[in-house]
Amino acid sequence: MDPNTLITGVLGSVLGILAAWVITVLYHPWACLNGLIVESVKKLCLARQSLGIKKPESEIRFRSQNLAQEQGESRFVEFAALNFGSKYDSLSKLMNSQTLPKPFFRNMSESIRKTVLTAAQPTGILTIGNYLGAIKQWVPLLEENDCLFPLVDMHAITIPYEPAELRMRTRSLIAQYIACGLDPEKCTLFIQSQVVGHAELAWVLGCLTPIGELQRMTQFKDKTTKGTPINAGLLFYPVLMAADILLYNADIVPVGEDQKQHLELARNIAERFNRTYSETFKIPEPKLATTGARILSLQDPTRKMSKSDDNQGGYILLTDTPDVIRKKIARAVTDSGSEVKSGPDKAGISNLLAIMSGFSGKSVDEYEAEFAGAGYGDFKKAVSEVVVDGLRPIREKFKEVQQDKSYLDGVLKAGAEAAQKKAYKIMSKVYRKVGFVERFR
Repeated sequence: MDPNTLITGVLGSVLGILAAWVITVLYHPWACLNGLIVESVKKLCLARQSLGIKKPESEIRFRSQNLAQEQGESRFVEFAALNFGSKYDSLSKLMNSQTLPKPFFRNMSESIRKTVLTAAQPTGILTIGNYLGAIKQWVPLLEENDCLFPLVDMHAITIPYEPAELRMRTRSLIAQYIACGLDPEKCTLFIQSQVVGHAELAWVLGCLTPIGELQRMTQFKDKTTKGTPINAGLLFYPVLMAADILLYNADIVPVGEDQKQHLELARNIAERFNRTYSETFKIPEPKLATTGARILSLQDPTRKMSKSDDNQGGYILLTDTPDVIRKKIARAVTDSGSEVKSGPDKAGISNLLAIMSGFSGKSVDEYEAEFAGAGYGDFKKAVSEVVVDGLRPIREKFKEVQQDKSYLDGVLKAGAEAAQKKAYKIMSKVYRKVGFVERFR
């Protein structure tokens, strides 16, 4: 190789990397913490290779056609054009772009926005355990991520149910999500059965999944040992869950401890598909809840708070009235001591402290100091008022949204359309790779 050509190529690559680093740091001071520099350099090099500026030493699957199809890549590659000089015309044609955005720097962070997806069955009114342990922790994710929140009504029919009640609960859960802070202008709220692709992808993935893996799922085994009537849907449930995630190529999946095994299966299925057909799916990463991750029953603080509790005093619903909330907390199980302190031997008090902290944002340590020397009665009254104040705006917003049928219909329609676009994109790739004739639409 001509030494001059080699030197020119090396200098070009170095200048390109430095340019990406300088622009990134100048316009995104927080970039070092978010991995933007790493992503910028990687994508810049891929873009250079796709135009033949530097012949790749090894085969790269991420070719120019795929580059043009990936969401957000066009903005980054247009930015990278600054480093391509005379190659910019070719770059514009490659990306089907006529002009360089002015300004385009503000769009750089969008090219590495993560897709966050978490699904839930429509089971009725949520508890404060659902709110503090999950929904409240999703809200901060909306600003910097592409968040999708499907209501998985297809999962709900694996057990006996009433159709009219399922429809009512589905609409109710969307209204509760909005009331809890999931702004439909900042995320995608939709119903699973209204998007084509979930069942189709589940079938394809199911054909790659050994039945033994499904029979080893803990939740399936629990139901079989309890004598619950078993149908094929219960066995296939984890594959449909995998399809729910992979249909949108989710990067991050917020999950509870009880769903970790199902997410691990989804990761295994994605890897198996990629090995069999070629790279298609991202491998989703779990995001476990932190503060308030496990709110416990008020009547049995060794178990998770759940509506399935036979004792209605064990849980607080988002729609409970202030009087009901005060009564339930006043009757909450504590212990024979008198010290307001969190600890393994004080499960009841620890649970109330976690609830109080979850609603107010103050730490458990702060509350322990505040109630040092106070009795359980005064402490429970304080907990009650924090919960009442925290739930009041949620309850009022829920009622408002629930009563506005046209608004709720609009949210569901817009969510389904946005989700369908993403689903068609993935299903098009899947159909092509498995040998199906692509759907006409």
